[in-house]
Amino acid sequence: METRKLVYVLTGVAVSLIVVIGGLVLLVSGGGGGDDGSSSDSSPTLPARQQGELRVRGADPITLDPACASDADSASYIVELFSGLVSFDKDLKLIPDIADHWDVSDDGTVYTFHLRTTVLFADNSRRVTADDFKYSMERSLNPDTQSTVGDVYLDDLAGADDFIAGRADSVSGIKVLDPDTLELTIKAPDPVFLDKLTYPTSFVVDKNQVKDANCSDASWTFRANGTGPFKLANWDLGNQIVLEPNPNYYLDPKPALSRVTFLISGGSSFTMYQNDEVDVTGVGKDNVDTVRDTTNPLNAEYHTTPSLSVSYIGFNVNKAPFDDPNVRKALAMAIDKDFLANNLYKQLLDPAGGIVPPDMPGYDSTVDPIKYDPTAAKTLLDSTGKANDLNGVKILTAGQGAAPDDVLEAVTAMWQQNLGVSIEVEQEDFGLFLSDVDQGSFEMFSLGWVADYPDAQNFLDLNFHTGNSNNKTGYSNSEVDQLLDQARTDIPEAQRNDLYHQAEQTVVDDEPWIPLFFARSSYLVKPYVTGYDVPAFVIPTLRYVTVNK
Repeated sequence: METRKLVYVLTGVAVSLIVVIGGLVLLVSGGGGGDDGSSSDSSPTLPARQQGELRVRGADPITLDPACASDADSASYIVELFSGLVSFDKDLKLIPDIADHWDVSDDGTVYTFHLRTTVLFADNSRRVTADDFKYSMERSLNPDTQSTVGDVYLDDLAGADDFIAGRADSVSGIKVLDPDTLELTIKAPDPVFLDKLTYPTSFVVDKNQVKDANCSDASWTFRANGTGPFKLANWDLGNQIVLEPNPNYYLDPKPALSRVTFLISGGSSFTMYQNDEVDVTGVGKDNVDTVRDTTNPLNAEYHTTPSLSVSYIGFNVNKAPFDDPNVRKALAMAIDKDFLANNLYKQLLDPAGGIVPPDMPGYDSTVDPIKYDPTAAKTLLDSTGKANDLNGVKILTAGQGAAPDDVLEAVTAMWQQNLGVSIEVEQEDFGLFLSDVDQGSFEMFSLGWVADYPDAQNFLDLNFHTGNSNNKTGYSNSEVDQLLDQARTDIPEAQRNDLYHQAEQTVVDDEPWIPLFFARSSYLVKPYVTGYDVPAFVIPTLRYVTVNK
């Protein structure tokens, strides 16, 4: 899942990112902009707090349509408003959701889901049936919906290709056996098929509300009628989003909060936290020394947790001069990531040598990164004869304002100093940026990826397999494809991990991405708030939170 440059809302923590645009990533700058001087110092006039209300900084999502979301901002709201067959609990364990249980055929290709018979849409209009899931999944896959992620997470389904191509009116691998039973047939056994079903493209939506709406028509989402732990009470664009408990929610624990208010406008989240206007805030480089000081009362409210995410610079490998891997390597070798992480961002994140984050199951610490060596970088670039071709090249990023973020400024300065090339930073509105990246309208781009589920497949297969619609760079390597294809099969976990290790090393050597940083979440939580944790990736967590105020 892609992550946003300016604000990343993860279960209520709005955190400025330093490089990447969702989809999930450097949780380092502290809460909805403003902590580094990027927003107004004035806070909005707030209504009286309800007993049991959680208040946090937030951001307007790109979309609340589960079929359309590709960024972590949007997903962080969607997972609280909608739900699917399966989910993750706060310990990142896969659990039944609307599906009470399921059976799997001996050959691992047919999943029969038995639905809970008591699940209602939030407006009490009717109960959820297997037909609702068939509608919702086929809507995500239907080209008319204009989803950029439907096929990424649902292409395992038998008949999905024919349906997408218009050769079939329905997906043959989705069958309604009866109102309480849904059968999903996949093309081949897939060890992460259930994990993929936790992505919003598999969430159930109310077909009576959505009708024929596509990703360009967001009007219905302002009254979103889902099945998640919370319901949408109010979405005032640019001001606030208010969630209230869904009285029909079916899992335990049920939400204990009276409501959740995401404040979109206002000043610095850190300042608002100090003024008791919000209950949670991210902590960025401008404030981290303050909260790390053990003599400061805020230190007792300071938390850090790992994040399964990576930020990177991507190349259009089919466009000169970036079709030359030595040009890409030279640019990578000219970036001093240790300086950026330790000096610029005060050890709030870790330099990334590979693609897969350290806290991912099966992480390989032996990946040999492309190391910082400015002399060798200049020699390598000169050997290509393409140094002049880099002058005037643009690196695309999401954002608004007179200046790009600190890291991109530092990186381009390093390229100028170490390689003698002048690369420009071009900022775009987040939505336009995502569109341009999806369409390949870039030379270089700055982005991030946060896990959708805890498996290396989500980082390597989705981003680097030839032909995958999420492969933004156009990278293609038959050796990598073969390794990833083998890892998709039903083989022992240790063998899968070994295949991913080999694939990751080859990708790192080819350098379609320059991995920059692995993130950690740094945040403050008020002592009257219990059960609030920032997970390693976007999952529903607000039902575990209690506010004793």
